Amino acid sequence: MREYKMRRGEHLEDRVPDMEAFVEEYFGPVTDTEEHNGSDLLVVDDPDNPVFERVVAGTVDYGSKKDKLALHIDEKPAEQVISEGHVDAAEDAVSVKNDFLEEATGRDAKARRDSLKRSVEDDADAPDNV
Repeated sequence: MREYKMRRGEHLEDRVPDMEAFVEEYFGPVTDTEEHNGSDLLVVDDPDNPVFERVVAGTVDYGSKKDKLALHIDEKPAEQVISEGHVDAAEDAVSVKNDFLEEATGRDAKARRDSLKRSVEDDADAPDNV
């Protein structure tokens, strides 16, 4: 499960007031919920895009800190997607994921990558528990 930060000065609930409708718009009907870090996330067991097997998405509440967007997508293996003839859907799957994340967080793929690099570098600077 990967969690995504919001753009500076913005809050997830302002950008996405109805998370369930937002998830359904991008991935398909919500079928269940799943707990992650004390928050209930939405599960789409049969996503609209045939490349996705299962999608878990939603808001992770951190109390006094800013909430984060959580997203986990189980994808079919490339060989299976190709054998089923869904090559075009594979290209669309990347766009759907990026559009979902950018609309929710206000950050494009480059900004999300840069943020991930900084967090990995920060972790490397922390001392090991020796």
